[in-house]
Amino acid sequence: MFDSVLVICTGNICRSPIAERLLRKALPNKKIDSAGVGALVDHPADDSALRVAEKHGLSLEGHRGTQFTAQLGRQYDLILVMEKRHIERITSMAPEVRGKTMLLGQWLEHKEIPDPYKQSKEAFEFVYQLIDQSCQRWVEKINK
Repeated sequence: MFDSVLVICTGNICRSPIAERLLRKALPNKKIDSAGVGALVDHPADDSALRVAEKHGLSLEGHRGTQFTAQLGRQYDLILVMEKRHIERITSMAPEVRGKTMLLGQWLEHKEIPDPYKQSKEAFEFVYQLIDQSCQRWVEKINK
């Protein structure tokens, strides 16, 4: 059903790289990537994101920020975003992908995942836990 997933956040250096790597680990036979609606293109993952991921045994090594485009969106079966405003941004950029764009927190009562950029390590830990729980739910749904 879903053979490819694109995970979206704002800058593509904190939330979506974490979700991308968690989903890749859980779904090794699927194409999983990430991008941002306002990406810091070619930037590595944020240092705080790297640290919280490493703490949980997840590597963000080699990640580089990628800008979301309509062409990119059309290449994936499912697009998962962190916030409702990301759905609006994607819809304005690529209306044709709206039907396959959903919240990463869809199965956690449509929860939005806040941006921890430039916040405390506790904020990053909280966001990591939300992303991890959301990814686990999506893995269950995708594997059905």
